Amino acid sequence: MKFSIITLFPNLINTYISESIIKRAIEKNKIEVETLDLRNFTNYTHNQVDDYQFGGGKGMVLMVEPVVNAIESCKTEESLVLLTSPQGKTWNQHNVKSYLKEYKHLIIICGHYEGFDERILDYVDVEISVGDYVLTGGEIASLIILDSMTRLIEGVIAKESHLNDSFENSLLDHPVYTKPVDFRGSKVPEVLLSGHHANIDKFRQEGRLKNTYTKRPDLLEHSNLSEKDLKYLEEIKNRKEK
Repeated sequence: MKFSIITLFPNLINTYISESIIKRAIEKNKIEVETLDLRNFTNYTHNQVDDYQFGGGKGMVLMVEPVVNAIESCKTEESLVLLTSPQGKTWNQHNVKSYLKEYKHLIIICGHYEGFDERILDYVDVEISVGDYVLTGGEIASLIILDSMTRLIEGVIAKESHLNDSFENSLLDHPVYTKPVDFRGSKVPEVLLSGHHANIDKFRQEGRLKNTYTKRPDLLEHSNLSEKDLKYLEEIKNRKEK
């Protein structure tokens, strides 16, 4: 999988990808990350890539020409062009899996300033938002897309490490514990120390259901739940109502 990130701040991208799991994924040739400095693609003096908006208004706007030049420098028939924008479709785990299956090359444009020349959208396949809030720039959003996809690529991390992640199977993850067994009177649930795998599996599934019901009940509408799961959810609801 190849990622081409078009940015005004390449050092922000390069610093992140030189650490931890992303670094190891690059070293193992599981992914390729290309950082494109937008200022290298402008034909204006002083490496200008933005200007005041026509019609008045505060804030600088990214110019269409350097962005399109950067896209065309790396685009192939296998590329999908993404623009990070608060107006885009919300990024979620379903997108992560879908994009991994369908595409081999993502070009990610980091949005910035007050916005971007609307004509840039003529060269973009999809706008992506990482949430209903506004960031100072799209670099963080681009890294969220990169990170969330990379960790699901086979061989990057152990498959077992992400099978029960939050949002897998439309449920949040179960509670987890480690040493010490007793911290100021708060103890690790005995079932986790029992070695009884069936009971541990049951405890964890119930933990997923409880976490999801308590924190993100909207996810349950899209969950494929068993009769046992539904029965346990009913028990939780009854307890809450008492």
